[in-house]
Amino acid sequence: MFGMGLQSAAYIVATILFILSLGGLKDQESAKRAIWYGITGMALAVIATVFGPGVQNVWLIILAIAAGGFAGYYIAGKVQMTEMPQLVAALHSFVGLAAVFIGLNADIMLGAVTEMRASGMTMDEADLTGFGELLWMKTFVEVNILRVEVFLGIFIGAVTFTGSVIAYGKLAGQVDGKPKQLPGGHMLNLGALILCLVLGLLYFNGAGIWTIFLVALIAGFIGYHLIMGIGGADMPVVVSMLNSYSGWAAAAIGFTLGNDLLIVTGALVGSSGAILSYIMCKAMNRQFVSVILGGFGGASGPQQAVEGNMVPTDVDSVADALKEADSVIIVPGYGMAVAQAQQAVSELTKKLRDAGKTVRFAIHPVAGRLPGHMNVLLAEAKVPYDIVLEMDEINDDFPKTDVVIVIGSNDIVNPAANDDPNSPIAGMPVLHVWEANQVFVSKRGQGTGYSGIENPLFFKENTRMLYGDAKDSVQAVLQKL
Repeated sequence: MFGMGLQSAAYIVATILFILSLGGLKDQESAKRAIWYGITGMALAVIATVFGPGVQNVWLIILAIAAGGFAGYYIAGKVQMTEMPQLVAALHSFVGLAAVFIGLNADIMLGAVTEMRASGMTMDEADLTGFGELLWMKTFVEVNILRVEVFLGIFIGAVTFTGSVIAYGKLAGQVDGKPKQLPGGHMLNLGALILCLVLGLLYFNGAGIWTIFLVALIAGFIGYHLIMGIGGADMPVVVSMLNSYSGWAAAAIGFTLGNDLLIVTGALVGSSGAILSYIMCKAMNRQFVSVILGGFGGASGPQQAVEGNMVPTDVDSVADALKEADSVIIVPGYGMAVAQAQQAVSELTKKLRDAGKTVRFAIHPVAGRLPGHMNVLLAEAKVPYDIVLEMDEINDDFPKTDVVIVIGSNDIVNPAANDDPNSPIAGMPVLHVWEANQVFVSKRGQGTGYSGIENPLFFKENTRMLYGDAKDSVQAVLQKL
């Protein structure tokens, strides 16, 4: 068993490992090592907590950890890279739900301890350990602070839970990706928030557990309505934002339980998720507050009509263009992930580079449906890190590029972001692929994609459409080369 001193030391080491893990994720070369830092830190944290002072029913806890660990291992092994965004959203929902349950349990235990003290029992007679002992030692002021912590943990946790479930549904295609809100829109959210605050005040003044139970239900509605009001184009920001919410929920519950490591870990997750959300909003020319309040993704007026026709092409034409090109830029998107074409794209890259051609990748900050989604796919296919460039590093090079191949991207290469003030993505920085000499777009069909926004790029004179499965198309081009 861990004593208090040894447990505190283990928590400090785990905290350092978590910080090193976050710091190591700054580039692909150190990311693998950083993940092991995080795994080691979490294992140490769990062991120090389970075998720490005051913990009862250890074998039941170990059994639950084993069951959860096996379930996580099995599910993660079955999930394809294309499904990773919705898996992340689902995992966020578990954090939120755990925060709600812990908050409710804390109030139940607080009520039990309060009754014991009121009956005249001594602490020895109560025979309390762990969290129960911590509650017994709290003063009147500290109990009121605990109630605030419980309220915040339950509120944020419930918002995170239902919001993450809806995000999962949208990312998995089981819920319509278009923004939808009930009549009243933001005023309905504001009214629900005010009602939660009123219930919180009642709870603070001893009204009973029914108040925070209602808070959980109303906050759950807020989470549902917020994410339903966010369009598909903003879903990468939503995933990052829910990550932040889950961190703050964990930090609030850390205060409730008096667990310093949970406070620090939750703060790390919450702050890093908020910073990432802000960076992504900046990359999409979104207002951070507007996105987190929902309602983005809809046009503000009539969009410009797209003139012309999509001109199809064939594998032979793409292969001929690549043979003649000196410089090639490949722009991957979610369509590449869906088709699992990253390995074929890697082979195409190697063949072109072996032929003496300059090949690079252009990665938009919100390509795919998860921050860094494309980087992970390309790293998995062993594409060299040094030719995978961010938007700001490569956007000025398109006019000097012979051929651009767009694989399954829509919004991030959409010129309407620059040209149409009424477009849902107006003002969003995009990759200027249309400035290249030739553009080939690998696409399944003529649809508008996940966000439902038409793309004038597909109708430009220097653009040709290569219809079909991306993996099959790239492999066919490889054979022609």
